[in-house]
Parts: sequence; C-alpha cells; structure tokens
Amino acid sequence: QVQLVESGGGLVRAGGSLRLSCTASGTISSINAISWYRQAPGKQRELVAVISSGGGTNYADSVKGRFTISRDNAKNTVYLQMNSLKPEDTATYYCNGDLTVNDGGIYYRRRYDYWGQGTQVTVSS
Repeated sequence: QVQLVESGGGLVRAGGSLRLSCTASGTISSINAISWYRQAPGKQRELVAVISSGGGTNYADSVKGRFTISRDNAKNTVYLQMNSLKPEDTATYYCNGDLTVNDGGIYYRRRYDYWGQGTQVTVSS
C-alpha cells in the first residue's frame, strides 16, 4: 500500500514562515515527481509547486520567490518552505505523487492516484 503523509501546517502571521513535509511510503519503485497543491474554501485546487526526479522545479506565479520546494531522496520526503506568507496563502495544502508502484511484481506509473490527507495553513493579517 502506498501512502503520502503531510505535516507542518499551522497558524502563522503574515510575513512568517512554515515548512511542509510530504513523506511517501509503501511499494514504491520510483518517485517521478511530487507536487504541492492547495485549495482554499470556495476555490478550485491549484498547483503550487512541483519537483521532478531530477530536481527540476516549477512554481505558480503567485508563490515564486517566496516558496521553495526541495527533496530528500534518502527519506522519500519532499519539503515546501514557505516564506513571506500572505493571508491569501491560507488553504489546505496537499501533496501529490507521480509514482511508479510495484503491484505484485508488475510496475505501474500513477500520476494522480496518490494524495496526502492535507494540512491546513492559516495566515493571519
């Protein structure tokens, strides 16, 4: 069974920082990419940042220069360092894994099947 577990959310004042973590476990053959999404009440889920297996990164325009995504391959963990937080960053943050999984000796690539449970980030003004 494959799991993605997030941690690190919380309440912070505008201008503050938080670091989110997403740890993957289970019958994973390879992690092709990990993405962070967020969803605010009444809004659609949006892509925040993504990091590929090679370390390439991409960010939403709204977070460029403030957020940094990184990975620790030895720990199967991806981090999202969020600095200069704004009230509009308030949302539930989810990580998504583009994974190749081993299912009884058969390997499957799954891009959108695996999500974390979500972690709440609240930024007060």
